[in-house]
Amino acid sequence: MNIIGDAASAIKAVWGDLTTKEPTVYGGGGGGGGGFEMSPEELKTVIGLWQDELDKVVKDGDKIERIMQDLMPPGQDEASSSYVNSGIDSLLSLQKQNDSMKAYIEGYIAKLEVARSKTMATDAANTMRTT
Repeated sequence: MNIIGDAASAIKAVWGDLTTKEPTVYGGGGGGGGGFEMSPEELKTVIGLWQDELDKVVKDGDKIERIMQDLMPPGQDEASSSYVNSGIDSLLSLQKQNDSMKAYIEGYIAKLEVARSKTMATDAANTMRTT
């Protein structure tokens, strides 16, 4: 199994050949809306790529949390406390953005899982009709 090759194929199936100026478009036609088609295996590979990204976002969130816990003023003066408070404010904004990205990726993975399930059900139904 060539994971990198499979992932590259899945990416190419979704976004087309990124070395060309025009992306590949699947499905749609005749002005009735657009879309793209992927096999359950391709969807599984794409889901795996998104899960890898989710893992990175979660790890980043853990790092942000640890930094906030460890951030201490270098001294007992007002300037030191102000410095730490500004840092905490920035880290809270970063954490909010990280949480938003995590929620987006989780939602997208859920949609891809639904699409994969529907594709598998459609493929199974089509197989039953042809036998």
